[in-house]
Amino acid sequence: MNILSLLPFILIIGVMFLMTRSAKKKQQQAAEMRNQMQPGTGVRTIGGMYAVVKEVSDEAVTLEVAPGVHAIYAKNSVGAVLDDDEYNRIVHGITPEDVDTPDVPDDASSLTQADEPADADVSADAPIDLGKKDAGGDAEPKKTEGEGDTK
Repeated sequence: MNILSLLPFILIIGVMFLMTRSAKKKQQQAAEMRNQMQPGTGVRTIGGMYAVVKEVSDEAVTLEVAPGVHAIYAKNSVGAVLDDDEYNRIVHGITPEDVDTPDVPDDASSLTQADEPADADVSADAPIDLGKKDAGGDAEPKKTEGEGDTK
């Protein structure tokens, strides 16, 4: 037998080994995350519901899905264990005070410099001259070479 004829089978077996290895690693990480759950931590279920852990047992976890409403879920139904800042940001809309968010103005008027003196001759309702007229004041545009009247 030639080694080149066995090469495709060896490659397929190697790829399958790597794929199962990465899947097992993800499962182990998920199991570790679920074992780190403690009462009072925020979680997201695989269905997308956010809740607070009230009690943890071997196979199940009691979640408070609303104030005073408790539900029992399987540990495998917990998709992610969230830290307190992330849970409060998502559920309650509370951002930590440590984060300095820049103030974004609601309109463009606050972007102008207040130090510049305003021109007294120009009022807010006056039309703005965009310089479209010729120096002579006629509104007709000048014709260049090759242009004719197409009226």
